[in-house]
Amino acid sequence: MARPAKLSPMQREEVSRRLAAGEGVRALAREYGVGPATIMRVSVAEQPEQVRAVAKQVADAQTALAALPVQQQYMAVSLAERLRNISASLASAAELGSATAHRLHALANSEVAKVADAEPMASLDSLRNVGVLTRLANESSHIALTLLAANKDRVKAMDDPGEQALSLAVSFAAPTTTRNTTDA
Repeated sequence: MARPAKLSPMQREEVSRRLAAGEGVRALAREYGVGPATIMRVSVAEQPEQVRAVAKQVADAQTALAALPVQQQYMAVSLAERLRNISASLASAAELGSATAHRLHALANSEVAKVADAEPMASLDSLRNVGVLTRLANESSHIALTLLAANKDRVKAMDDPGEQALSLAVSFAAPTTTRNTTDA
């Protein structure tokens, strides 16, 4: 017969939640009167399958990196860092472009209000302004839309409440499409 668990199911759930919030293993072990190993077992047991799979990929990558000669290890780590920086920069550009597009569309909308419904041609300046603002807004949203299109499967998985998705910061892939700037 197995010995009784040191933590009740409710305590295990609480420990798991607090670990996820960043509390320390030793502090929780002291509070619950158990050893740090018990808290670590709760941590490992409560991890979703996706987290375990990513952890295995990280461990495999570290093993593969260690197998390379030192110079190639440096090159691989540098390349990975550059790729992360590019991804972060693209995500920031997409976010700023999206905010700019939103603001420009709002300005275009306020310009539309100046157009007289009875005689729209009498408001040609306002109509031109609407067209210019709308075109600029659409161009501003290009990076965000391209990133979303390149990562549509990940975005769909994040929108699906039945699935757990990785953080955007972890794995947004850079788009592979190029934009023809002569289309304006």
